[in-house]
Formats: sequence, C-alpha cells, structure tokens
Amino acid sequence: MPPLTPSSAPPASQGMTIDQAIATAYGHWNAGQAQQAEYLCRQVLAAWPEHPDALHLLGLLAHGFGNLPSAIDFLRRACAAPRAPALFHSNLAEMLRQAGHHVEAEAAARRALALDSRVTAVWVNLGIILQESGKLEESLHCLTRVCQLMPDSPEAHNNLANTYRRLGRLNEARTEYEAALALNPSYSEAHANLAHLLNELGEHAAALAAVRRAIDLNPRNADAYLNAAAIALAMKQPDEVIRWINNIFSFAPDHPGALMAMALVLQETEDFVAAEQFARRAVAAAPQNGEAHQRLGQVLQAMDRAEEALAEFEQAAALPGPCPEGPVEQKALLLLGLGRIAEARATFDAALEINPRSAKVWFNRSEAKTFGPDDPDLATMERLLIEGGRQGIGRDDRIALSFALGKACLDAGQDDRAFAFFAEANRLKRATIPYDPDATDRWIDEIIATCTPDQCARLAEQGDPSELPVFVIGMPRSGTTLVEQILAAHPLVHGAGELRLIQSMVDRIAGPDRVPLGYPRLIDVIAPEEMPRLARHYLDRISPLAAGRTRVVDKMPANFLYAGLIHALFPNARILQCRRDPVDTCLSCYTRNFSGEQKFAYDLSELGRFHRGFERLAEHWRRVLPADRYTEVSYEAVVADLDGEARRLVAFCGLDWDEACLSFHRGARIVRTASAVQVRQPIYRSSVGRWRRHARHLGPLLAALGIAEEA
Repeated sequence: MPPLTPSSAPPASQGMTIDQAIATAYGHWNAGQAQQAEYLCRQVLAAWPEHPDALHLLGLLAHGFGNLPSAIDFLRRACAAPRAPALFHSNLAEMLRQAGHHVEAEAAARRALALDSRVTAVWVNLGIILQESGKLEESLHCLTRVCQLMPDSPEAHNNLANTYRRLGRLNEARTEYEAALALNPSYSEAHANLAHLLNELGEHAAALAAVRRAIDLNPRNADAYLNAAAIALAMKQPDEVIRWINNIFSFAPDHPGALMAMALVLQETEDFVAAEQFARRAVAAAPQNGEAHQRLGQVLQAMDRAEEALAEFEQAAALPGPCPEGPVEQKALLLLGLGRIAEARATFDAALEINPRSAKVWFNRSEAKTFGPDDPDLATMERLLIEGGRQGIGRDDRIALSFALGKACLDAGQDDRAFAFFAEANRLKRATIPYDPDATDRWIDEIIATCTPDQCARLAEQGDPSELPVFVIGMPRSGTTLVEQILAAHPLVHGAGELRLIQSMVDRIAGPDRVPLGYPRLIDVIAPEEMPRLARHYLDRISPLAAGRTRVVDKMPANFLYAGLIHALFPNARILQCRRDPVDTCLSCYTRNFSGEQKFAYDLSELGRFHRGFERLAEHWRRVLPADRYTEVSYEAVVADLDGEARRLVAFCGLDWDEACLSFHRGARIVRTASAVQVRQPIYRSSVGRWRRHARHLGPLLAALGIAEEA
C-alpha cells in the first residue's frame, strides 16, 4: 500500500484548538472513521510539526491500512518527543516486532516499561517480543504477569502457552491453551497453536482436528496452514504439505513462513534446486529473520555447499529468533559432518550456553564426544529427563535424551544403565510407529515372487542407459557410509548421501485411475514405456549434484527393497549390497535414534526378524541381478583389507584407481548420517564382533536370529 496522503475532506478543524482536534481525531479513529481522523492529524501537523499525538495516531492509521513501514516511521517520530508516553513506545515495539526488527522492538518495549509498568499492553508486547527472540524465561515472567492482570483474557493465556511450549513445558502449555479456548471456543489462533503442541506430542489425529477447526474459524490464518503442513510432514505426506502451503500462497504469496516450509518439503523430496529458490525468496522477504537464513543454510548443506551454509548459519545466529540455539546447533552439525570434531564440540557447547535444556542439542552433542564414568554430563542429562517427566516435555525430547544417555553410559562402561536407557528410548519410539512384522515378512516374500529375472529383464529393455547413478544399499549400520566415503574420495564421484527419490517415485506410481499401484505390484502392471520417464525424473534430480563428475552415489540403505526395479530403470547402474555381522548390525541399529523411520529397528525381536527377511531378499538379488552390475561388500572384509576391497569397488564402478580412496577419512565432503564421526577415522577393528561384549542384553535378538546358543 502507498504512503498515506492528505485527505480531501472539508476543513472540519476550523475553530478547534490543537487539543480539541486531537481528541476529535481519536474519536473518529475509535468510531472507524479513518479518513476524518487522518485529515485532522494532518491539520494539526500543519500547525504544529512533529506533534506526538498526531504522529502516533497517523502511525495507527497506517498500520490499519497495512502500511507497516509508514506506521513505524510515524511512531518513531512520535516517540522522539520528550514526554512521549509508555503506550507510544509500546505500540512502536509491536510494529517493529511485526516487521522483524526484534532488537529495536525490545528496546522500545523496555523504554515503555520503564515509563509506566502499570500499562498491561506493555507487558504483553514485551513478553511476545522476548518470546520470539528466544529469551523465554524473561518472556515467561512478563506473560505470567499479564495473566495475573487479565485472568479472563483468552489472548493472555494463549501467549503464555506459546512461551511454555517453547520452553518444553508442554503440560503447562496445554493447560493454558485449553484455558484460552474455554474462554473463547472460537479463538482460531489458540486452536492452531494447540495443534502445534499436539503434533509435538505425536497426537497427529487430534492435531489435525484442531488445525482444521482453526482454519474453519479463520480461513486466512497462515499459522494454522503452516501447522497443518508440519503435521503432514510428520506423517510423511509431502503432497499434503505442499497443498497446505499453497493455501497460504493463495492470499499471501510472499509469506516468509510458507516460503520456508516449501523449501523444507522440497529439500525432503530432494528437489534441491527448487528448495534453494524458495529459501532465497524467504530470505529476501524477511532479511532479518534468523529462521529464513537457517533454512537456506540447511538447503545449501544438503547440496554440499558447506562454506555458504556456514555463512548462513552464522548470519542466522546473529539475528533474534524463537529458537536462538537452532542455527548454532546446525553449524555444529555441519562441522561434525565435515569432520571438524573439536570445532563441532565447542559449537555444541555454545548452543547449550544459549539453551541448557535443549534435548536435541544434548543428543547431537553426545555423538561428538566420548564419555567417561565421572563425566558430569551424565547427571545433567538424567536430571533433564527426570524434570522433563514432571513438566511434560515432548515425546521426541524424551526419546533423544534417553538415546543420548544410553550412548553416554555405554561409553562409560555402564552397560546395565546403558541398555536400560536404550530399552526406554526404543519403547517410546516404537509406540509411535505402526509396524506389523508379519505383514513385512509377507511383503518381502511378495517382492521375491514378483521380481523375477524375466520381469526385471522385460522392464530393463526400456531403462535408461546412464551409468551416472551408483546405489549403495543394505541394512542400516552395515557399512553403507564407509563404502560411500571410499567411493566419494574419488575425484570423479559425488557422494549424495541417503536420497529418498526411489521410494518417493515408487509411492507415486499410479494406475489409470490415479490410485498408487503399490510395490511390488507395479512390477507386474507398469507399462515398459513408463520406465524412461521415471528414470529421467531421477536423473534430473541427481544431475545437478554431479557437477561434472561421472558417478553419483545414492546410499539410501532401504533401496535394497527396490534393487530389481533399480536395475530395470538403470540397467548400467552399479548396485553395491553391504553386509555385516547380523548381530553387530542389529545392535548398532538398536542403539541409534534414526532421523527417518526405520520401523523395524526399535524392538530386539523385530530387528532380528527383519534382518532374516533382508537375508532372504539379498539371496534373491544375488540370483536375479547380473554380477557385473550387482555385487556384495562385506564390512569385515573392508576392515581386514581396505586396499584390496577399495580397489575392487572402484573397478566395479567402472573407474580407474585413485589413491585418494584409501584416505577417505580426510575428505572434505559433508557426511550426514549417524556414522559422521566414525568415518572421519582410519579403519579400525574394534566394531567387529562388538556384540559379544553385550550378549547378555541381547537375548531376544539372538533368539530371533537363530543364534541364541552363542550368547
């Protein structure tokens, strides 16, 4: 909207004093007569330039017309007056907050408080500014006072709940949201915020119901759509995420939160070029928004543009935001992925100085250090877990702290305590995941029955001849990252990490009725002429990552389920199936908090049963796929003979030997898996046969694998 201009209304101020004109102007404002109010203010300024009351009201009028820059300008001028009251500074603070200028906003709100601490609006505005700046304890003080002053205000309870939620005190947050809705059941913002909380608690159905109620009450509630998108993302529904975000774009095409959310889902689906475009649009729309810079940094990190990503994280850390430790933690994770372990530890420590209660930071930091039996961090993390149980911290935080404590106790040689924490962490995570081991066994049998040599050969006739993709597959924790690192050290190879592209493509292949065909049924019914289109879609996504190199490694372990389809899509692609001692593999899975869903990994019996299914399928691919395109890699063989195995793998991929492949641990590429620390070290043998030291804790796993007698 353009700046306000003088009204053409008749000169109604004739015969009025300045004070009378101001009083009449405020009367018009309160009656919704903006044009008359503006005219009188202009008349006052003509007679008395920089009159603070006239400037203040013009600021409110500009804000009402959606012209935030003009509103801030008027209010800054009003607040420059020597006797400007607290309310002027408070209103300036709120408008600066809306514009993303949180440092100046906080200063204005504190001036207002110093002038008059009796004005409730001052406490409200300062509390929200502090909340959005991540100064949560101070925000809690302000907003608790507001609730004491205004116990019947639903807005007061909603604002207090937002701070409780960001502090991780979810029980108290839920109580306050429910109090707000008891006072005003039609309060759209409170329904949307409650949905956010329920999503954090893993109550997705209730969260979706709350967010739909919020949207029904206010179809232009952008936060409600963002929360709906977050719920869909948690439920692994990327198409639904995009649909919810597009609702925001229909009425707010440059909404920073929507742009950031779109960048996230596009990154999750490996459309990195589009993700970067949306992230840069978010930064352009809100250059002072730390979250926007953090999102851009995460996209750049996914594209292996480490220095650019570090710069964005540092920029984000310098800006105020609701989660100030977030960009610092992201920087630490990137440093960890780059193998700069000491820097990563120091940066995790800096994140904990900002927020000592962040379960996520404690968990990620635990991966970057080795704990001794007297390490005070064990007691600190356990105290956070116990206190969190009383305060109702989120399920994900309880899981993260339990896994971190398990790892720490294992390092410290406290095996009994370690496996008690691992059991609790896995129990909590397993409770959030629907998994049917009987159905999984039937599914693997169906894959074996469907992906016959004849079917794979029939489809491969139409496959793309590209040799660009290399697929490293296998059970998680079976050496896939090690193999990728060896190959990615070669100058003609790019290691792309764990791409979800194949599974995403499989999930979206639909029949004529647009209903997904499902895997492996699609092998029987898909038309061979569809293969080039699917292959091209995959190649279009990975080609930008190649940057002129001749091989791109996709090391998504779960692609072992789709090896036959992969060969049909890319008959010349190399597929490397990783193998490791079954008990070592499963133990390593059990002690990891995977970022993605590994549905089989959170119960020792189910782990062993799934591994046996993996073995059946690996045996099938060994029979079905050609030996010059499919090979198996033993983790133990690589550890015993790195030189021989590395040369074999490089030759299998159709490349000339390069000595850099023996120094893979010195590479500069980003590693984004739980193996980030291990693969930065030379080959070591202590992980071979590791399970035998813990056999007494692994009875159900050994029984499921049929080797209980070796315990």
